[in-house]
Amino acid sequence: MKLSAHYNKASIIVSVIVLLVGAVIYFFAINFIAQNQLDRDLDEEIEELFEYINTNHQLPKADFNGDQTTFLKVNHGINTRFFDALYQNPREQKSENGRAAEGSVVLNGVTYKFTIVISRESTEYLIQIIAIITLVLMACLVLILFLTNRYVLNGLWQPFYRLLNQLKDFNVSENSEHQLLTTRVDEFNELDQAIEIMSLRVKDDFQNLKAFTENASHEMMTPLAVITSKLDTLIQDETLKPEQFEQINDIYGATSKLSRLNHSLLLLVKIENNLIDDTEVIDLTKLLRDKLRQFQELTQTKELNVIANLISRKVIVSKYLVDILFNNLISNAIRHNNNKGVLIVTLFEDVLLIQNTGSPNALNAERIFDRFQKGKKSEGTGLGLTIVKNICKMYGWEVAYSYHESMHTFEIVFEPSTVL
Repeated sequence: MKLSAHYNKASIIVSVIVLLVGAVIYFFAINFIAQNQLDRDLDEEIEELFEYINTNHQLPKADFNGDQTTFLKVNHGINTRFFDALYQNPREQKSENGRAAEGSVVLNGVTYKFTIVISRESTEYLIQIIAIITLVLMACLVLILFLTNRYVLNGLWQPFYRLLNQLKDFNVSENSEHQLLTTRVDEFNELDQAIEIMSLRVKDDFQNLKAFTENASHEMMTPLAVITSKLDTLIQDETLKPEQFEQINDIYGATSKLSRLNHSLLLLVKIENNLIDDTEVIDLTKLLRDKLRQFQELTQTKELNVIANLISRKVIVSKYLVDILFNNLISNAIRHNNNKGVLIVTLFEDVLLIQNTGSPNALNAERIFDRFQKGKKSEGTGLGLTIVKNICKMYGWEVAYSYHESMHTFEIVFEPSTVL
C-alpha cells in the first residue's frame, strides 16, 4: 500500500472516530440544554399556578394554560421536583414523552399536591433534526477529507515518484546525468540533491573500480602466463631429475590454479559490477550441443551415458557469460560423476535441467553457491557455482540445486523477458 493511501486511511479513521465521539457529546449536550429549557418552562407554569390560586382562591382546571394539571389532597408539603413522565395528547389521543413537575400548594388550610405535565415532542423533534443535520455534515466532511487527501496527496507525492523512477532507471555504467526536479517542497529538493551527489559518487567509484579491474587483470595475468609458459618449457626438459620434475610439476599445478582463481575472481568482479553488457540473441540449443561436443572426450573417458533432451530456444544474453555458465555446470556434472554414470541435459521452454549421478549423498543446497564451497577432493577454485549464481542473478534467472533418486539436479528458470 502506498504511503499516501496509508496516510489517507489513518486520517479518515481518526477523523471518523473524533467526529463520532464529538457527535455523541454534542447529542447529550443538546439533550441536556433542551431538558433545562423544559424545566424552566415548568418553573414558569408553577409560578402562574400560584398566582392564579392567590388571585382566585380556588384550584384551576385540569387543562390550566393548556397543560395537564392534577391536584391531590395530601397531609404534608412536598418539595418541588422535575421528572420524565407520559403526556396524554388530547388531540391525537395517544401517549407521548413529556416532562413533569410536582410540588404542593395550600388552599384554605388544605394541602394539595399538584402535578404539571407538558409535552416534549417538539423538543425531541428539534433534537432529531439537529442530529440528522449533524450526521449529514459529518458524512460530507469525511467525503471531502477523503477526496482532498486522495488528490492533493497524490499531487504532492509526484516529485517523489519521479525520483523513484529515476532511481529505478539508474545504470552506473551509463553516462546519463541525473535530472534535477522542479518542486517547491524543501524535503524533495534536499532528497533530489542527495541523490545527485550519491549518483556522482557511485559513478566515480564505478569508474575507479573498472580501471582497477582492467589494470589488475592485465598486470596479474601477464606474469602468470609467463610463469606458466616457462614452467611448461622447463617441465619438458629430459635432464631433470625425478625429484626436480615432481617439484616443478607441483609449481606448475599451483600456478595454473592461481591463474584460474585470478581469472574467476576478476570475472566475478566484472559480473557483480555489470561490466559485461554485450547482449545478443543466443541459440541455447546449439550452444548446449556444442558444449556437449566439446566435453565429448571427457564423457567418453568416464564412459558416461549422455542424454540430451533439447527443444529450440533462444535468449537475449551475453554469449560469453552463458558459455561460462554452461561450461561450469557441465564440467562439474562430468568431474563429479561416477564412471559409467549418467548425464542428462534437458531444455524446456523456460527451464534448463542438468542432472548427473555421482555422490550418493545430497549436497548442501543452501551453501553450494557460496564462494569457496567445494568438496575436499575437488581440484576446482570453489568459485564455479558462485559465478553460475551471479550470472543467473544478473539476468533475473533462478538457479537451484536438488537431489532426488540418486540424481544431482541443477535447475535454471529463465526470466521471461530474456526468452524469445
